[in-house]
Amino acid sequence: MLLIRHFLPPVALACALAAPTHPAAQEVQRPRGAGGPPMILKSPNVTQGMLNEADRQSVNWLHTNGGYAQQRYYPGSQINAGNVKRLRPSFMFQTEVNESMETAPVVVDGVMYMTTSFNHVYALDATTGRQFWHYKHKMGPITTFCCGPNNRGVAIEGGKLFMGTLDAKLVALDARTGDVVWQTEIADPEKGYSETMAPTVADGKVLIGTNGGEYGIRGFVKAFDARDGKLLWTFYTIPEKGHEGVWAENDATGRNMKRNIPAEKQALARDSNFYQTLGGGVWMNPAVDLKTRTIFFVVGNPSPDLFGAERPGDNLYTDSMVAVDLDTGQYKWHSQYIAHDVWDLDAVSPPMLVDAKDENGRMIPAVIHGGKTGHVYVHDRATGRLIRYSEAMIPQENMWVQPTATGARMLPGANGGVEWSPMAFSPKHRLAYALNLHQPMTYHVEDAKYPGGKLWLGGAFKAIEGEQQWGRLAAVNVDTGKLAWKFDTEQPLIGGALATGGDLVFYGEGNGFIRALHAGTGQKLWEFNCGAGANAMPVSYMVGRKQYVAMGCGGNTQLDFKRGNTMVVFALPD
Repeated sequence: MLLIRHFLPPVALACALAAPTHPAAQEVQRPRGAGGPPMILKSPNVTQGMLNEADRQSVNWLHTNGGYAQQRYYPGSQINAGNVKRLRPSFMFQTEVNESMETAPVVVDGVMYMTTSFNHVYALDATTGRQFWHYKHKMGPITTFCCGPNNRGVAIEGGKLFMGTLDAKLVALDARTGDVVWQTEIADPEKGYSETMAPTVADGKVLIGTNGGEYGIRGFVKAFDARDGKLLWTFYTIPEKGHEGVWAENDATGRNMKRNIPAEKQALARDSNFYQTLGGGVWMNPAVDLKTRTIFFVVGNPSPDLFGAERPGDNLYTDSMVAVDLDTGQYKWHSQYIAHDVWDLDAVSPPMLVDAKDENGRMIPAVIHGGKTGHVYVHDRATGRLIRYSEAMIPQENMWVQPTATGARMLPGANGGVEWSPMAFSPKHRLAYALNLHQPMTYHVEDAKYPGGKLWLGGAFKAIEGEQQWGRLAAVNVDTGKLAWKFDTEQPLIGGALATGGDLVFYGEGNGFIRALHAGTGQKLWEFNCGAGANAMPVSYMVGRKQYVAMGCGGNTQLDFKRGNTMVVFALPD
């Protein structure tokens, strides 16, 4: 049975890594050649035009999720269903951080920029693994974070890299040297804020949300100026007024959530001033529609997670898809999946922009999300209207039973469904590929007042001893909501998927296997065991005339998969 470590307690981390606050004194290691000077890179110049077209070319991997649409689709086909069985490791790069790895590297003109837990950044030759530089972020005296000390990657624009840190900073690095260009505070880590997500850069704005929904924070998405780190706008995922919502009785699929709404309304009349501790973290990258100047993101659970009496109402905009203006942060629309969530089934997996059929068979711009509930939701991109939701990808049982002091059984468990794991999409097959978990749990509730930036669950969710846990990669037709195929795994799945023009879907498992499945049928075509949990996000790129596939193998804290420290890069033999 897996040991589920869904939440870590607050950690006071006094880090000895050398990187004082003054940028000139940051520690950056630059290996020297054989008796020669340090190896220095050329400065990249990633233009906005390159970022706009990133998912329509097969040389670089410029965004965490491939492009602004976040389809995690690589159009190249040198590695394909016919020859993938010949895929071999090209190199393995070992970092000095032996801890969970959830990153997606960025690759620009043959240079790979990858991150690790605790905010290390490496610049590597993307064909050999030769290290150009290594940046170590010096943490502040307090870091408070959930689910592991992870970092999911950097964003790049011009010649700068951007990274969020565990101590809630935003750092801009010179991509050529690794030196700090500027650094700014996003939020106060003593109040429970932290950063594990990768930022997104669009038109000179660095977009980043926040973790901390388990610590009583007030969630947000912020935009910073890429030139100097100045704050441009903030959208709070918890409104000061109106967070009570419409008192929804049913979830997005129409099922009754068994709320005691009269009791909630009485509690709200006594106190409605809890918005600053209501949670609503934003874990993963927003999707960006430059044509309509709109960003789309999903919002996590309310605080406290399980004790809903402390926060009456729908708790907007938790457990929701939200659209805001790219330039101003102004609200456009939201669609809530679960109102007044007391099961920690927050929306985490990043949204994806696709065109999909509406109810009348017309192809329209849509935005989709893979939920912890086990459904893929398809929305009208212009209004947020829910067009359809998929068949359940995993078992559902006893929804929505209210947590009790002794424990109430419900499926799915608090990890999902689809956790933070980003989906991939094949335009050829019209399929979205979602990594799912099956972990039977009981939900326990207890009275809990705000503890002041410390862990605030209001109970617990517990895996049921003796019941089997497993994973499922499900292929969902976005136009119908039907499952085209499913591939079951021995362990719960967490990480990312990658679809390619070679009719392949790549993903990894906690037992160390990296696998390639046929995108149309789900047939297993290739696998390789990297020796630690393969729970990162695979990417693909080309240097010269050779295509590569890269996957981080460092395990996962949340599910306690075997730790490691290796980026494994594959290619076909010459």
